[in-house]
Amino acid sequence: MKISKNVIAILLIATSTIAFSQTQNKSKMNLKELHTEAKGVQTNMLFPATDGKVISLQILKDSTLEEHITKVPALLVCVSGNAVYEDEKGTKAVLFSGDFVKIEPNVKHWVNGIENTNLLLIK
Repeated sequence: MKISKNVIAILLIATSTIAFSQTQNKSKMNLKELHTEAKGVQTNMLFPATDGKVISLQILKDSTLEEHITKVPALLVCVSGNAVYEDEKGTKAVLFSGDFVKIEPNVKHWVNGIENTNLLLIK
């Protein structure tokens, strides 16, 4: 049976949208939670970047990325170390390797380094 490229594209977009919407209601998730099937290779839409930027961020132990806002939705992914993300809405997410948090636009937030930490910020 031959399936058109358009049908495949629609299925991929629908699957990615469902996976992305499933992460909307949690303050923190881990990358492992996105891949629940017993398949050798899996993909999932993690975050639809609007600004087209991926920024490497390092926060050393006992250092703080001071309070600020973003004008666009962002995703903060902990690559290594341990940090705490907090925002003015009361969200507090302790981040370890593989954990991520979605940052809402126009919400004041800050990040404290518990250990030397490397993060990726996706906008």
